[in-house]
Amino acid sequence: QVQLVESGGGLVQAGGSLRLSCAASGRTFSRYAMGWFRQAPGKEREFVAAISRSGGGTLYADSVKGRFTISGDNAKNTVYLQMNSLKPEDTAVYYCAADTKDAIATGFLYRYDYWGQGTQVTVSS
Repeated sequence: QVQLVESGGGLVQAGGSLRLSCAASGRTFSRYAMGWFRQAPGKEREFVAAISRSGGGTLYADSVKGRFTISGDNAKNTVYLQMNSLKPEDTAVYYCAADTKDAIATGFLYRYDYWGQGTQVTVSS
């Protein structure tokens, strides 16, 4: 079993920044590829960013490319999502997820086995 706990969400003005954290416990964290997804009210959950098991590969949705950065710290069993130049359309509940099957970063939701409870990010205009 893997437990994932997100933190760092909140309310920020457009153009501002937030850093989300996802702390993992349970099985060996360094064996997983990790991802961030988000879900806005009335919309489906969508891919945001992912990092490979080794940490050497990353993948981003076009909507966040150049603004968001995913990174991991195996010593702390934590993955981060640095979000800069936030826009009102970034408002959503953000979820981190663990993919225990793949080594590469993937944006396919169905590949992820474990999910956190989510953290709310609200960007005001």
